[in-house]
Amino acid sequence: MTQNHLSGMEASAVSVLKRAVELDQSERFQESLICYQEGIQLLMDALKAVKDDSKRGHYREKIKGYMDRAEQIKVHVNQMKEDGKYHEQIRISEDATGYSYEVLFKPYISSALTEVWVEDPYIRHTHQLYNFLRFCEMLLKAPCKVNKIHLLTSQDEADSGQQSGALAELKESLSAHGVTLDLQYSSTIHDREIRFDNGWIVKIGRGLDYFKRPKGRFSVGYCDYDLRQCQETTVDIFHTKHTKTL
Repeated sequence: MTQNHLSGMEASAVSVLKRAVELDQSERFQESLICYQEGIQLLMDALKAVKDDSKRGHYREKIKGYMDRAEQIKVHVNQMKEDGKYHEQIRISEDATGYSYEVLFKPYISSALTEVWVEDPYIRHTHQLYNFLRFCEMLLKAPCKVNKIHLLTSQDEADSGQQSGALAELKESLSAHGVTLDLQYSSTIHDREIRFDNGWIVKIGRGLDYFKRPKGRFSVGYCDYDLRQCQETTVDIFHTKHTKTL
């Protein structure tokens, strides 16, 4: 491995671990745990390429410190889950970027995840339907085995044909990927909530519709939601050992 490659891995590890510490200090423990694990792996990969003994010792010391902290967080998170007291809050500020569905939901998706419930009254207009499609695509690509997605939303009274047509097409498309879309409508639904059958519950103030409109069809952020500006909203994360079904 070249010195440049090694210094690049070091820089990546430092960046990820710095983020882990920031999240840790903000008490966003589940997110920080993911970053600690990724950063530790990067440091371990870099360690394999280090020849100097004193530097190897320095790396091992750093790795041990981060591993100890990650273990403490894991124990703390598991205890809060056990007590039913886990609550984490993320505040997305106006015009913030870096909050694609992949980024936001990654800490709560695990290999045990097979079923998802989405309650959101506003999966009606074209951009909202695309949001839901992107959310489904994110689940298909994630390291989990989701085979059923439930959607409870309200009917678009002005143009129910477009909404029902789009969701019927999505249902058929998901089916080809081995995923069942269970669709239900409610005229009284108000709250927005996403539940995973591994116990995580994510409540976003604006539901899935927290992105701003791009400035144009050929402006940065049109395709990549990590680069899309957000509207201000609050995300609350809870954990329950008994995920209720609809």
